[in-house]
Amino acid sequence: MAAVELKFDPKDMIFRHLGPTGLKVSIFSLGGWLTYGGTQKGSIVKDCLQAAWDNGINFFDTAEVYANGQCEIEMGQALKELAWPRDEYVLSTKVFFGTGRKEPNTRGLSKKHVVEGLKSSLARLQQPYVDIVLAHRPDAATPMKEIVEGFTQCIRNLNMAYYWGTSEWSARQITEATVIAEKYNLIAPIAEQPQYNAFHRERFEIEYKPLYDQFQYGTTIWSPLASGLLTGKYNDGIPEDSRFATNKSVFESTIKELKSPEGQAKIEKVKKLTKVAERLGGTVTQLSLAWCAKNPKVSTVILGATKIEQIHDNCTALKLIDKLTPDVMEEIEAILDNKPKGPPTYGRDR
Repeated sequence: MAAVELKFDPKDMIFRHLGPTGLKVSIFSLGGWLTYGGTQKGSIVKDCLQAAWDNGINFFDTAEVYANGQCEIEMGQALKELAWPRDEYVLSTKVFFGTGRKEPNTRGLSKKHVVEGLKSSLARLQQPYVDIVLAHRPDAATPMKEIVEGFTQCIRNLNMAYYWGTSEWSARQITEATVIAEKYNLIAPIAEQPQYNAFHRERFEIEYKPLYDQFQYGTTIWSPLASGLLTGKYNDGIPEDSRFATNKSVFESTIKELKSPEGQAKIEKVKKLTKVAERLGGTVTQLSLAWCAKNPKVSTVILGATKIEQIHDNCTALKLIDKLTPDVMEEIEAILDNKPKGPPTYGRDR
């Protein structure tokens, strides 16, 4: 009998458990939002996935809505051509927004769309299952019990996923879903996909804290670079090849804010953070990624990339994590001056 072919080399990558599960994901991962199937198609998608793999990344993220399904198609084709052993990588997708069709049951979190939406995603991905399927947003029109039942059916009865999670849900909604799962012997969500970066902290650090304490809830964070603001590329205006320029409708409010006094204040903070990064032997991009990864409640930091060079550069942030000593973290905190304050404890902190 031939030996099992080993393809994955973790290199110096850090791996963390995803929430309360036994599943381990790389601290940096690769996602397809605004890139694959949109501005990037064909061989470059496969090249980027390979570059991530070569850096020890084992987790890849997409969604039905990204490029109206085209992202799943492009990433699925790339994964097929790369032919990695399926047990060596972790794949997630998300359902809620649909792919632009007008029929009302092709979006939302009804049991019908949760099940059939995931079936359609798997067809586009050319995969028999995903490791994680996430509810891309909460659905006020669907009873929470039905939502939990839908994801349980995908996992327990149809074998289309191993786990399910949430994205941009409130702590209250996640708690409600978990309580319902426990009450009715259904499967509870295990991870949230929230926005988190040095300029966007309140929900992740304060609102979700009870979820970490009570449920060991995991997180697959997006926009760790604040849509590029924390790379320094917008310090002197908006470059033509930037996300703000190529996706103006998506970032209309962000672009407007960037020109405001508040936006200019953020740019001044980026300039100060750049000096800290250079002193540590890195870039402000790498510092910003390392800052996110330093938080133990972050399971994985989702990277976005249109070039393989970006992936190699971003993964270099691994070398900065240990350099973020308590003194350096305090220095960064002083620059940011935005640490969220939780509710009063009246001297009853643990």
